[in-house]
Formats: sequence, structure tokens, C-alpha cells
Amino acid sequence: MPARSFITTAIDYTNGAPHIGHAYEKVLADVVARYRRLRGDDVFFLTGVDQHGQKVQQSAEKQGVAPEQFVVDITAQFVALWKKLHVEYDGWAATTEPLHKTCVQRILQRLWEEKKIYKDKQGGYYSVRQEQFLTDKERGPDGEFGPEWGQVEFREQENYYFKLAEHKEWLLHLIDSRAALVYPDFRRGELRNAVEKLAGDLCISRPKSRLEWGIELPFDADFVTYVWFDALVNYISFAPGGYDARSGSHHPEFQRWWPATIVIGKDILIPAHGIYWMIMLHALGFSDADMPRLVVHGWWNISGAKMSKSLGNVVDPNVLADTYGAAALRYYLMSDIATGKDSDFSEERLLGRYNADLANSIGNLLNRSLSMSQRYRGGVLRRAAGESPLRGQAQAAVSAYREQLDTFQVQAALTAVTDFVTACNTYVEMTAPWKLAKDPERADALDHVLYALAESLRIIAILLSPVLPNATRGIFAQLNSAGAMTLAAAEWGGLPDGHTVGKPVPLFPRIEAPPTE
Repeated sequence: MPARSFITTAIDYTNGAPHIGHAYEKVLADVVARYRRLRGDDVFFLTGVDQHGQKVQQSAEKQGVAPEQFVVDITAQFVALWKKLHVEYDGWAATTEPLHKTCVQRILQRLWEEKKIYKDKQGGYYSVRQEQFLTDKERGPDGEFGPEWGQVEFREQENYYFKLAEHKEWLLHLIDSRAALVYPDFRRGELRNAVEKLAGDLCISRPKSRLEWGIELPFDADFVTYVWFDALVNYISFAPGGYDARSGSHHPEFQRWWPATIVIGKDILIPAHGIYWMIMLHALGFSDADMPRLVVHGWWNISGAKMSKSLGNVVDPNVLADTYGAAALRYYLMSDIATGKDSDFSEERLLGRYNADLANSIGNLLNRSLSMSQRYRGGVLRRAAGESPLRGQAQAAVSAYREQLDTFQVQAALTAVTDFVTACNTYVEMTAPWKLAKDPERADALDHVLYALAESLRIIAILLSPVLPNATRGIFAQLNSAGAMTLAAAEWGGLPDGHTVGKPVPLFPRIEAPPTE
């Protein structure tokens, strides 16, 4: 029976239009899901939108529309972008869906009845941006709250609290005993340091007098749920089979898929996913083995600074996709950043990587190989005796590719592929098929070279397919191959003796830089 992979991303907060960070996260998760399918897993890929909270309500008020209409409009922008970027998901989570609302309210009711939620009065400083109360540990050396908290105001009000601190020792033990809980490992160290400082409980309600746009508490109609206590639940409310929040028992289909691998940005590891979500699941009776794995990616910066609407340096992925195409954008996002680390965004590097790696290297190899096969052999491949040096290099590339993608390192996996492509182009120069074609006594050598190049292209297409799904289907079409697009098929010798390849069609035409104004 094939392994099951439940891949999900942080759902996108619908208080504004999608930016390049959203695009990176979704393409990364899409590549992971496609790779898992490539290696033979059954995969369920879930993504969606977080539609509640104070920031959404405020954004809607600024535009003079109801929150319901505001989130519909923003959600449509996300859906359209994922279609444009060839992000293909199996499940869609929207936190305004009745299914989700019911699950959240049943979880709240259960935790309330089990006395894991209590009511108390609190006065303190509140971050409007992060929608949470702050403590002295959030203050900077100067005693002030930093700009990352946005507008901070003093509030005193009654609210409901989830017992968070009593799970501190359990969470520390989990972090220490589960090396694979958080990837990359240095993020696990950061999470442990944050848990060490954990004190106090989590406010999980907001009075309707301040915020109406949220899920109502089932035991107090005067309050709505804190947005993080709502949004995080999507991972189980929309999971295959669904989570039975009333009884706490898991549907057999849910058990077959859970736990999930959750792809998130580094800014929401602490405290949301690494602390709140883990403890919420523990309080609901999830075992240590059922805790999800968190794959934490870095940020795309501009000249070393985080992108920010207030700074006016946010990059629009729609414009990039319209200008350069989805393949160019997907390839750049996956090849120019190591998973877990930050990188500076550069439109010039996007264009340069596309032209160098796709147009000049892979596209040129495809065009040369098929053109020579057509010119010298009428497109018919012959498997001559003897081993090609490309066979061993192909096997090494597949092995390195698998090792890197099993640990979510897409950039390193692509480097293994492009190194192999470079080796193939070098092989063309070294063997000089145009010279072999002039010598009838070297007919077998020519057949050997042409077959090796076509077979290498078939394997390259398989390895590139998670990142460039449409383009690699184009390579298979030009090879006239109906072979399986699986990692198991990336073994040497998939093209049979006497196979006829098609004629080359430019797959990655060079893109000229747009004129500067």
C-alpha cells in the first residue's frame, strides 16, 4: 500500500491582496505535493483562506463594504492566482464555511466543559496588528513595544482564556524527543527557547462590542473566537474524513491521512503553530505521534528588508506571472532560495535564471538533441551496445534529487538536475554528433549518443515535473513518450529501441528584459 502524505499550508489571511510571499509558500507546497506523488505516495494537498478577525473587519470598514463581501473579493484573487501559477490542490479551506464553524464551536464547547477554558478579567497592552495582548517580554531594550506590533493600546476587559501554560513541560519534552517536529532544525531550537519563556494562558475570545466578525463562542453569545484559535482548526476541520470534535474520536479516513505536514512562514511558527496549535491538539487528546510536522520557510526580502505595504516594496506575483510566465516565476521561486532561509527578491535574477537554466541550458539541449535525431536518423533511436557515461550521471542526479526533496530542499534538488543538464550539454560538445554523422563507420557511436541524449531528457523531464508541470509535459510530448511520469520510471533505458522522437519546438524561448522607463 502506498504511503499517504497530507500536505497543507498556512491559510492566507484575507485582509489584503496576495503578494510574492503567498506565491512562494503555495508553489513550495505544490512542489512538495507533486514530488510525493512522483515518488508514489497518495497525496492530499489542502490550502485555503482565513477570513475572520479584526484586521479583516477594519479593512472592510475602510472600503465601506461588509466583511462578508470583502473576503469574497479577496478570496477570488487568491483562487485566480493559484490557477495562474498551476497550483493544484485537493481541498480548499475557507473559515466562513459552516463545516469549519461547527468544528470550531464543538471544540470550544468541549474544552469549556472539560474546564480547559475559563473566564477572567485582564488589563494590558494589546497589539491591534497581531490581535493579541502583550507582556513585558515583548518590550524592547528601551521599554517600548517594537514596530512589529503595530498600533498598541491599553485594554481592560473580561475574556475567556485557554489553559496554555500547564502544557509547557509536555511541549518541551515533545520538542526534545521529536527531531522531525520542525524543519529546518535551527527553527526547532528557536521554538524551544520560546516555550521556555512560556508563562500565562491564551486569551481566546474578543467581545462583540469590539469585534463582530468572527465565530461566536457556543457558551457565550457576547463573544467571538480569537482568530488564531479559529484559523488553526482548519487543518483538522477540512482534513480528509474530517475531525469529530464532539467526541474526540477520529474518523478512519482522518486517521489514515493524519498527521499533516504543514508549510508555514517563519513569522507564524512562534507562537501560533509551534505553541498554540501543538497545545490545542494535545488538549484535544492527540498523541505525541499525531502532532503535525512543521516545515518553516523564510522570507523574500528587498535589499535585506522585509517586504511591507507601508514601505511600498511589496512585489505583485500577478504582474510577474503576466510578464514572464508561470514557468519562469515558479522556477525562480524554487531555485533562488534555500527552504528555511531568507533571500533577496530580484526581478533581474528571475530573468537571468530563466534564460540561463531553462532557455539556454535545458531548452538548448532539447532542441539540439531532437534536431540531430531528426537530421541524422529520421527521429528513430537505436540502442547501440555499450554503456553511456550519462547513465551513471543520471543515476547520481536522481539519487541526489530524491535525498534533497525528501528533506524539502527544492533548491538543492534543482541544482542536482541542472548539473546533470550541464553534463549532457558538455557530452554533446565532447562527442560531436555532427562529426560522427559524416563517418559511416561511426554509425553505432552516433546511435549511442543520440539515444543517450533523448533518454537523459526523459529523466530530466521527470525530475523537473514538480516545479515545471506544464513545461515537462511539453518535453514528454516532443520526445513522443507516453512513459510513466514517476520517480520509479527515472531509471535508465525507459525509451525502447526503435523509438521515434518528435520534432523540436521551442519550449523556453528567451525572454528579453522589459524596457526601463
